[in-house]
Amino acid sequence: MEGIEAGEHDPHLVGYLRCFNAQQFYEAHDVLEALWLKDRTGPAGDFFKGLIQFAGGFVHLQKKRQRPAKVLFLRCTTYLCKYPSPFYSLDVEGIIRLAKSWAAVAEAAELEPDTELLAKQRPPLIDFNQAIAAG
Repeated sequence: MEGIEAGEHDPHLVGYLRCFNAQQFYEAHDVLEALWLKDRTGPAGDFFKGLIQFAGGFVHLQKKRQRPAKVLFLRCTTYLCKYPSPFYSLDVEGIIRLAKSWAAVAEAAELEPDTELLAKQRPPLIDFNQAIAAG
């Protein structure tokens, strides 16, 4: 999985972004969880938890579970909003906007449980040092 430059970034975070951008959301969650488990009570613990939940929202969308996706998208914002933007060279404010936007999409689709939202709307791509546009 190419496209994300490792450089000075933690390999777990690089792996998260590579998996996330390849729409391997469960794997993204899994890769970052290893880092979060080491630092869950540290200063970046809630940041990692928020990113894990952001990926988890897309896992639920892949399984056509809109309500749990909406819950995770909204919950991740409560963790991520504690951090400045950028943090770990990521546009935290942009990720929060995306999470809120995807929560609204999931909520709108709750009445249609068999809807494949990810076929209708492409998931975002995230990279270091890049501003993220909502939508």
